[in-house]
Amino acid sequence: MLDQEKDNLSVLFSDEVQGPFVTFILNTHVAHQDVEKDSLAFKNFAKAAKIRFEKKYTDLSWAPFQEKIDALLADASFWRNATKSVSIIISEKDIFINRLNVPVDDQYYVDDRPYLLGIIKNNQFNYRYYLMALNRDSMQLYLVENNQVKTVDLPADAPTDLVGTLGDELTGGSMNYSIQGGTGYNGSSKEGVAYHGVNTKDEEVKIDWTNYYQAIDNYLKDTFVNSDNLPIRLYALPENQTLFKKIAKNPYLVTDASVSLSPAQVSFQDIEKGAYKINQALETIETTAYNQLLDKKFVDQLVDIVPASDEGKVSHFFISTANFVNETTDMSTEEFDRRKVLNKVTDNVLRTGGKVFVLDQKASPDEKTLLAVLRY
Repeated sequence: MLDQEKDNLSVLFSDEVQGPFVTFILNTHVAHQDVEKDSLAFKNFAKAAKIRFEKKYTDLSWAPFQEKIDALLADASFWRNATKSVSIIISEKDIFINRLNVPVDDQYYVDDRPYLLGIIKNNQFNYRYYLMALNRDSMQLYLVENNQVKTVDLPADAPTDLVGTLGDELTGGSMNYSIQGGTGYNGSSKEGVAYHGVNTKDEEVKIDWTNYYQAIDNYLKDTFVNSDNLPIRLYALPENQTLFKKIAKNPYLVTDASVSLSPAQVSFQDIEKGAYKINQALETIETTAYNQLLDKKFVDQLVDIVPASDEGKVSHFFISTANFVNETTDMSTEEFDRRKVLNKVTDNVLRTGGKVFVLDQKASPDEKTLLAVLRY
């Protein structure tokens, strides 16, 4: 899992941001009629939150919160964003908007702490990486983030095609190249380069193939700006992956999951499907690794988890979504108190450098409803 909970939420832990906080978690839509329903749901939650706030904080004014709520209600563009859901965290002076890409339980929350669990659930399987569509004679990079794929616009000098990259260094000299379908080198693929003219022996073809991949690796290692040090994963035929991995010296290439298909003539939708396949594989790898934590000392009852988190003993805290009851505006006191306790433990764990996971129960270690792995 990407260690990004504290990165995304650290501002909420700073001394500059003081509670109390009012948090709203809402599913969002793009159709006009549904957008109106979203803003109405937010308005109704705000009314209920006001009642809870004024009961809990009798010496504080609701006015600064209402002002920010009214501004959001009046902002039509805010409600037309295409993400699946949104977390809105409001303090007296600040407002924090987190667009989410997972469905959530619509809810509001009023407390000294912001409600973090919706954001954490969104981050859970949010893998960020570059996906490289690699042929023998071309390559293209895509950025995968928030379960979305974007084409990376590479500069003109990037090694995006074999002929333009190698030029006079091609072993075939003045031979003509053209991309075509059909059987490629060693008869194993339906993509590749057709060579017309002299010197078309397999060995010379492989030399160009190797030199091109070397140029790509040098570019990724020495020129490409990867400021976040994101992994680079492959969408390529198995033999192309094998050669590139043999050549590659750039530190970002990761081989834990890939797509073993030719990207020669695929659509952007095919690339998206490939990214989805990789994300599913990474999720499986991650959830399998969770079970290995059961070899360490752990507690799985809330009565034991709360004091352990207070003492900074918890390194990993797993919360199953089975703990939550999806309720309407009038959240019961029991449900609110349950979420408050879980949120408090989450806050404790994150503040002491631990990790928090919000998972479907089948993905939780040993399918436990709650689990806290202890440092000691």
